[in-house]
Amino acid sequence: MCPDRPGLVAAISGFIYRHGGNILAADQHSDVESGRFYMRVVWDLGGFALDRAGTAAALDALGRDYAMEWDLRYSETQQRVAVLVSKTDIVGVISNHDDLRSVASHFDVPYVSVPMRAAARDRSESEMQAVLTEWRADLVVLARYMQVLSDKFVDRWQGRLINIHHSFLPAFVGARAYRQARERGVKMIGATAHYVTNELDKGPIIEQDVVRVSHQDTLSDFIRKGRELERIVLTRAVRLHLERRVVVSETGTVVFS
Repeated sequence: MCPDRPGLVAAISGFIYRHGGNILAADQHSDVESGRFYMRVVWDLGGFALDRAGTAAALDALGRDYAMEWDLRYSETQQRVAVLVSKTDIVGVISNHDDLRSVASHFDVPYVSVPMRAAARDRSESEMQAVLTEWRADLVVLARYMQVLSDKFVDRWQGRLINIHHSFLPAFVGARAYRQARERGVKMIGATAHYVTNELDKGPIIEQDVVRVSHQDTLSDFIRKGRELERIVLTRAVRLHLERRVVVSETGTVVFS
């Protein structure tokens, strides 16, 4: 990411070519409003002339020439993901309920129950943070975790905390989104995966999708259709994040396909 100017694609691809790399995929975007340029490049290191330290040093020099912010990741490095849930059975779990511990145990998945009470939220969040630190988590996913986290916790995980909301944001913020949607007589309901910020349901959006509904659908139908969509949208968002396809920009997000 850097200020937009002519020759950026040539400079980046030329850097890879000069050192013997083969570009496997590339995508770029110029934001006219902000004047910023974004690019994601995947290249093969077979025959690449620089080692990891040398690559970082060379990219740093290139970055200084173009006032560039860059991030270098290697495909064999697996990120560690922790999931915060309420009454569900997703692997790698911290939950505010103990309901499905036996399910997690059946799959040999760590399952930690941390009750979230308003009067003791600081203590509960400290306990969660200790668990996440022990797990060396790189990403925290709120999979229908129906609790509001403190600004302190959110700030610590900025850009690494993904939530799934049961509406097509910015419509129907907060709780009971399906009930709100049905009362308004909407013809489509949606799901939104976004990074968590200190403003409720207003974080940078990663992924969204919709499904049609009608006047014949009951509230239970809305919930059933919506939950199916939530799973799909959350899965896509986590994949996009782990593959480093999401860049938070001044005007929202740039998501490379």
